[in-house]
Amino acid sequence: MTNTLRSERGAAIIETALTLPLVLLVCVGIFEFGRAYQTWQVMTNAAREGARVAVLPDPVAGATDARVREYLRMGGLNYDASVLVNITPVPVSLGGIGTASGSRVTVTYPFTFMVLQPVARLVVRNAATGGPITLTAAATMRNESQF
Repeated sequence: MTNTLRSERGAAIIETALTLPLVLLVCVGIFEFGRAYQTWQVMTNAAREGARVAVLPDPVAGATDARVREYLRMGGLNYDASVLVNITPVPVSLGGIGTASGSRVTVTYPFTFMVLQPVARLVVRNAATGGPITLTAAATMRNESQF
């Protein structure tokens, strides 16, 4: 009986030492990817808000960029020179009866993971530079006509 007890001593601490890092990695991964998803959602909504401004008749110069910047700021994201807002005219299908003019607003945002950046660099193309991951969101809407 004493041989059996001695052979199992410390087994729980070894099992904990082997599984705890994996459990912590999964928990941190859930938080990090949740933060990335939330950032992407804010970007998508900012692109949609920018598209709403871009499709108005006689848009004011810089109004789309200002609206996107304001929405990103309200969403808790920093807006600096690395954030790009691109407005392009595009044709929009009208369901088989033709096309109309439209506007596409594309927002690109550099996202950096807080803890998992070394792991993310293994998956993303710009791994050699170690830079942030570029998230992109776009919204397309049909231009409003002037009557």
